[in-house]
Amino acid sequence: MENIKKDFELNISTETAFLFDMDGTLVDTDFANFLSYQEAIQSVIKSENEIQYNPNERFNRATLIKVVPNLIKEQLAEIIQQKEKNYKNYLTQTKLNTSVSNILLQYSKTNKTVLVTNCREDRAVLTLEYHNLTDKFSHLFFKQINNNGKRLNKYKNAINSLSLSAQTVIVFENETAEIDDAILAGISINNIFIL
Repeated sequence: MENIKKDFELNISTETAFLFDMDGTLVDTDFANFLSYQEAIQSVIKSENEIQYNPNERFNRATLIKVVPNLIKEQLAEIIQQKEKNYKNYLTQTKLNTSVSNILLQYSKTNKTVLVTNCREDRAVLTLEYHNLTDKFSHLFFKQINNNGKRLNKYKNAINSLSLSAQTVIVFENETAEIDDAILAGISINNIFIL
């Protein structure tokens, strides 16, 4: 990431748009997310087994089902709902990726800077506000689901909604499936900075 700025300066124009993922890319939210789930699990099922934090894997619904098998549908829904409420208590456990945020800060004055996240709007806004980044984005795109209940390709959605040329987009992303989506949206692999 140290040389990331040099790479950008070679290809940047006023037409360049920067698309930033949030979780794991702009901000490390994994530990806060885990603590939110841990508290929610304890409040709903009062488990005696303490779940362990794995820094190499984001704790999510699939992980929850693995570590707490036999949850009934209502318990699962309640844990997820409680986890969302708990998150604000753990914002101090989130860490800004300064290499990426420095790029955002530099180019927010001259270029389109767009948040493209599959995070829910309220949690994303809380996180951005905590790190004083909300006003650094020209546009914000949050988790969206299509009519079939599947998530949209966030990159294709942003490019189409903002009438961007995929050739002028630079992406910051950390998840393989999302990188694949960026490529499917027509963004060159050379313009995707993988974290």
